[in-house]
Amino acid sequence: MLSRGCRFQLLRNTHSSPLLWKKSSARGYKKTVKELHAQHPTLLKNANVLVRVDFNVPFKKDTTVISDDTRIREALPTIDFLSKAGAKVILASHCGRPDGKVKDKLRMSPMAARLSELLGKPVATTTDCVGPEVDAAVSKMSSGDVLLLENTRFYAEEEKNSPAFAQQLAKHSRIFVNDAFGTAHRAHASTEGVCHHVQHKVAGLLLEKEISFLQGAVDQPVRPFAAIVGGAKVSTKLPVLDSLLDKCDTIILGGGMIFTFYRALGYPVGTSLVEEDMIPLAKGLVEKARAKGITFILPTDVIVSEKFAADAAHKVVLCTQIPDGWMGLDVGPVSLAAIKQALSTCKTVVWNGPMGVFEFEAFAKGTLGVAHALADVTAKGGITIIGGGDSVAAINAAQLSGRVSHISTGGGASLEMLEGKVLPGVAALDDSAK
Repeated sequence: MLSRGCRFQLLRNTHSSPLLWKKSSARGYKKTVKELHAQHPTLLKNANVLVRVDFNVPFKKDTTVISDDTRIREALPTIDFLSKAGAKVILASHCGRPDGKVKDKLRMSPMAARLSELLGKPVATTTDCVGPEVDAAVSKMSSGDVLLLENTRFYAEEEKNSPAFAQQLAKHSRIFVNDAFGTAHRAHASTEGVCHHVQHKVAGLLLEKEISFLQGAVDQPVRPFAAIVGGAKVSTKLPVLDSLLDKCDTIILGGGMIFTFYRALGYPVGTSLVEEDMIPLAKGLVEKARAKGITFILPTDVIVSEKFAADAAHKVVLCTQIPDGWMGLDVGPVSLAAIKQALSTCKTVVWNGPMGVFEFEAFAKGTLGVAHALADVTAKGGITIIGGGDSVAAINAAQLSGRVSHISTGGGASLEMLEGKVLPGVAALDDSAK
């Protein structure tokens, strides 16, 4: 039987001594661009190097003005390293979902302009990613130059992982560097396919960092290890939740998904978001957590609103007393205090998904409160990892991006890595000699 009490918190799983964080893992090392350079100090000089970056950046509404250049800035260390080593750096990326068609609003020229500003030198561009124009542009490159190819998803062959298209992308290069963690969970031509047509295929500095933090959190966390999982839907987070039950000491839920769990516990949820077909699975997760003796925390109070709007009337209620016609849009103050307390003793924390509708000020306290709690964990020497676009936006909104250990650039990829999956774009790279 499920607990009928509002606060559903299972007994804490204790550990007498923490595991040491080790960069190596059961899934092994992949060769990095720095390792390749150390093994072959002259290899990069004047070499054409194809680099898969993730410049899938957001734009301001109805414009091609970049609203957040985080992904471009995160790629700078690899680009700068290769350029200074004398390589001819050929960048490939996608943007948006053009469905295999050329769409001017999804061209890479704004990213090239921003990259040029950040590098402090010109970045050449092409209006295609394969073909005669690319051939000509590459032939004009000198040591240290940077060229950004056009959106790879203007070709349907990209997402189909066409061998012929992959071969065209890799045509000029013997060396491939994957630095696009955000797309590493997809076996596309520019992430996995090109690896079959080059001599060397290695991880960039960003990809190396992502793997180190996320794989380390899964395989060898410093304990106590907590996961905070929020967001709107249980269905998108169910696999990672199920996997984390085998790895974590504490799991904290928030966001719209909690109302499906409330329904599983028999509580009224008003007009809150509920995935009816997920109720049995939510119930199963609760029972699995209990069987494993994991601390599994659902919010005890929520902030409810009469409608989904920034200026809507709202109030705090117990999770067992959500009124008819009202919807839950954030965790309540008592729950936030309990979450902060639970996190205060943790040594590793992974956060994916907001606690509420933080875009509205009235429903942002839970999400921003968690952001500050993670900054406190970091300050005490803990490891804090943020994954998922909304969680990253929340950390940035709280101006705490410099006070957490790692902010992942890949939402879907980070979830799959937390599940323990091997990502196709990583698996295709050369193994390290370490």
